[in-house]
Amino acid sequence: MAVYTEVSDEALVAYLAEYDLGSLVAFRGIAEGVENSNFSLRTTTGDFILTLYERRVDPVELPWFLGLMEHLAERGISCPLPVKARDGAALRQLCGRHAAITTFLPGIWPRRVRPEHCAPLGTALAALHEAGADYAPTRPNALGPSSWAPLLARCLPDADAIWPGLGTELERAHARILATWPNSLPIGHIHADLFPDNVFFLDGRLSGLIDFYFAATDILAYDIAVCINAWCFEPDISLNVTRARALLAAYGATRPLLAAERSALPALCQGAALRFALTRVFDWINTPAGAMVTRKDPMPYIRRLRFHLTAQNEHAYGL
Repeated sequence: MAVYTEVSDEALVAYLAEYDLGSLVAFRGIAEGVENSNFSLRTTTGDFILTLYERRVDPVELPWFLGLMEHLAERGISCPLPVKARDGAALRQLCGRHAAITTFLPGIWPRRVRPEHCAPLGTALAALHEAGADYAPTRPNALGPSSWAPLLARCLPDADAIWPGLGTELERAHARILATWPNSLPIGHIHADLFPDNVFFLDGRLSGLIDFYFAATDILAYDIAVCINAWCFEPDISLNVTRARALLAAYGATRPLLAAERSALPALCQGAALRFALTRVFDWINTPAGAMVTRKDPMPYIRRLRFHLTAQNEHAYGL
């Protein structure tokens, strides 16, 4: 989450006039993240999130994202529910951007991940995958393997300014990962960005999943790999096997993994690490000056990638 587009009081009041949400009480930007402009919105009827869509989000795909969230919420997944205006539309225009309001989920994300966070995460991820199985529309993963080569090409001219030799290291890793990428694993709708700041806990229980704007139709086990990268490493980039084992066991209790999914885990983790390394390198280089946004250092993901490239099999992750 971030703020790239400022919204005036007058524009917001006019926008809210299309909804049955009462009067504006409070409104502020949310600085975390790197993608869309997000605001915390309070009206006389409750708390909401207002999102203005920017950068990588294709406006043509926005109905798919909003439809997926509505579908998941209807099936018991605790995720933001798009709020429809009086004309029945959830997607509108504000300050020259496509925009939508979603419900607010209570809770806080874990600043310090512990093993007891990882089991509920695994259960929720498996439930999300099962709940999405009957959502008929599909969306290719815009940041899947086919995107990595062009993204890498855009990063190479400046990559070595971040770390000497980084460009060559990324090129070699990319070639190795594509050579071993699995192509016959179960496919479904994935979140694809389930970092700790997208998972809320309240009173010791997982209370919600947010930020579905990277969701796609792709390898289900790739979503697990994203979570291992995001949740299971210590600050020194050593893998916390206890966390990984808790995540995998809880996931498997709801949706058992096939043998092929288990054996592909190192390759999937390599790909997930490369994907986030590349986008963080790109954002580090290209985030505009003055944007109300927190840039993310790509090097922790480079170091994760190095670990995954040494993993011999699924046993490295506690299986």
